[in-house]
Amino acid sequence: MNNPIDLEEKLSTFSDHWSPRTVAQFNACDVMVVKVQGEFVWHKHDDTDDFFLVLKGVLDIELRDRTVTVKQGQMCIS
Repeated sequence: MNNPIDLEEKLSTFSDHWSPRTVAQFNACDVMVVKVQGEFVWHKHDDTDDFFLVLKGVLDIELRDRTVTVKQGQMCIS
């Protein structure tokens, strides 16, 4: 895929929260967008890292030893 992906457009195609949508693949990994609201049950992925890019709002990610706050325009890889 050589065309830009408009994340705002992709996010506008659905309204439900906590229901990720795949928008691309990169090195055999899914690139997904999701709308979040409220709390989500802690979980982990043993085989992958997670990449978080906040487009709007603030995301608190609770790790085992600390909480990482990711603000609009920031990203975090865990």
